[in-house]
Amino acid sequence: MSLRARMFGAVRRTASGRSGDDQFDESFLRQLELLSVVSRRLLRGRQRGERKTRKVGSGLEFADHREYSAGDDIRNVDWNIQARLGQTLVRLFDEDEDLPLRLVVDVSDSMATREAGKLIYAQKIAAALAYVGLAGLDRVGLSCMSRAVHETLPAVRGKGRIFRVFEFLRQAPRGGPTDLRAGCARVAAESAQAGVTVVISDFYDLDGAFDGLNLLRFRQHQVVCVQVLDPVEADPRQSGLRGDVNLRDCEGSEAFEVTLKPSVLDAYHDAHERFCQTLGRAGTGPRIPYFRARIDDPFEDVVLRMFRAGGVLR
Repeated sequence: MSLRARMFGAVRRTASGRSGDDQFDESFLRQLELLSVVSRRLLRGRQRGERKTRKVGSGLEFADHREYSAGDDIRNVDWNIQARLGQTLVRLFDEDEDLPLRLVVDVSDSMATREAGKLIYAQKIAAALAYVGLAGLDRVGLSCMSRAVHETLPAVRGKGRIFRVFEFLRQAPRGGPTDLRAGCARVAAESAQAGVTVVISDFYDLDGAFDGLNLLRFRQHQVVCVQVLDPVEADPRQSGLRGDVNLRDCEGSEAFEVTLKPSVLDAYHDAHERFCQTLGRAGTGPRIPYFRARIDDPFEDVVLRMFRAGGVLR
């Protein structure tokens, strides 16, 4: 039996009957295999399972010098430079370091609106990134989070582990208010080693998102932000809703009536766009790559856009 046949068989055996389970079916796995091939071309030249970090001291490959600082080991001083130029410099080397890829999925109530379209899409992006990472010998871990939920899959390695990823995403609890500040803090606390951390959410908890993302950065994580958007939430003019409607907070008890007319819908659309721009520009800044992902876009297009931009896998 071929590897592909065994993998398809495993997909069938791990189906659990929970709503949304068929998102990880044989067709999805075929998409992941094709995506893995294309992404490897984009990532060609990367040393598999390794990322280079620049450190003082011995290593595999000399990279550069920097000025000596108090506390540096004098064994790392380049005495030849000292003798010839009178400058006290220490040697820097590129070392190959195995850094994990962490995928953090928001499973709060706001992600589950409209038949959980955003949550299912976020899970597909997470599964796709995990598959490409595992195929490239990276260690991949996952977390699902809200104020009520924090479930973690410790880092695994190897392409065959994708089924543990599928099952984790299927079975992880969901629901509760968004709390990105607390969720990211727990991810940081659980991380024995900083790596690339991809946070996938609608980011409706904007203040908490800023605090959480910046905390991960402070802990030396290379953070990537993926905002999942429902096009009807972003622009309800597409929904056809008009007249008097009752709006209810999907993560609380607050409700109020509003008359939906063109001017109100236009104002809402403009406010939502400003919200996204705040997250993408002021919120994450140049050091945190930001991607918008609409659930009506093919998920593989979003993933390939991330690889082309760089910063996820190297």
